[in-house]
Amino acid sequence: MSRAERPVVLTMGDACGIGPEILAQLFRNEDARGAFVLGDEAVLRRAASFTGGMLALARIERPADVWAVPPNCIALMQATDLPADLIDAPIGQIDARAGAAAAACIEQATRLALAGEASAVVTAPIHKEALAAAGVRFPGHTEMLQALASAGGPLLPVRMMLANEQLRTVLVTIHMALRAAIDAVTFEAVLETIRIAHRSASLWGQPLPRIGVAGLNPHAGEGGLFGDEEIRIIGPAVRAACAEGIDARGPFAPDTVFMRARHTGEHPGEFDIVIAMTHDHGLIPVKYLGVEEGVNVTLGLPFIRTSPDHGTAFDIAGTGRADPSSLRAALRMARRLSPR
Repeated sequence: MSRAERPVVLTMGDACGIGPEILAQLFRNEDARGAFVLGDEAVLRRAASFTGGMLALARIERPADVWAVPPNCIALMQATDLPADLIDAPIGQIDARAGAAAAACIEQATRLALAGEASAVVTAPIHKEALAAAGVRFPGHTEMLQALASAGGPLLPVRMMLANEQLRTVLVTIHMALRAAIDAVTFEAVLETIRIAHRSASLWGQPLPRIGVAGLNPHAGEGGLFGDEEIRIIGPAVRAACAEGIDARGPFAPDTVFMRARHTGEHPGEFDIVIAMTHDHGLIPVKYLGVEEGVNVTLGLPFIRTSPDHGTAFDIAGTGRADPSSLRAALRMARRLSPR
């Protein structure tokens, strides 16, 4: 099977959240040929009932079978090792069965991608508390995918990027307490993040990206008045990256660097990527621009992985009101980044 023929695998996400519903809406309203869902048939049929009623579903046995499935029909590969009573897990609530099922789908999708049977993995939202209730030791997708792709060896260096058409931000630290995240901002971590962002940019056609690096402290430390991480850690990492031929600049004040990088028709951005030190520093600006077009991309994996820029939305699960726009953007991004 050539690279162009390999399908995209979409994981079901948390069965109690909106993931199955936005998947059903995607296949109902879009030409999603060349993509298939790895999940549970009963859960997907229930989701279809929430989003407009009857929707054709075709079971496939292997990824290559997806090309025989007609448009506007969910192509489903039934995941294995799912809880037998998964369909009984209550909509809109944290449930260990849903966490276990979500983890099983991620593991199986990763195996397909590593085996070359899928060109990319698009993950529907999971709930971290449900994962924990199921005994899954990873706090989120990024850490789980990193471990699975590392196959028991040294962990691959990966980073989270959140992107839309106006802004791309890559994070040095992700799912940890803020106190711990500050300690995790080291010279090595910042330099590795810059390197990963630089290497990955060729996937979307920017082999020489302009990288703006945000500081950690207010006003990027104001010369050491408000913290010295910029002087001791971040600035030296930027200079080391420049010595390697990377176009990296900073550190800049984190409250203004995102405005400088934002790209619109009226305002071409100064930077193609912003490196942010902590989770919320980097994600708030992108999400503020609209979660409907935001895409989470894991950089550094040996395959393409994208995800919608939102969570399980338990408060509206089961109502059919969930917006599939971010999932649609994630699928579009996965196809764009997949090698041809």
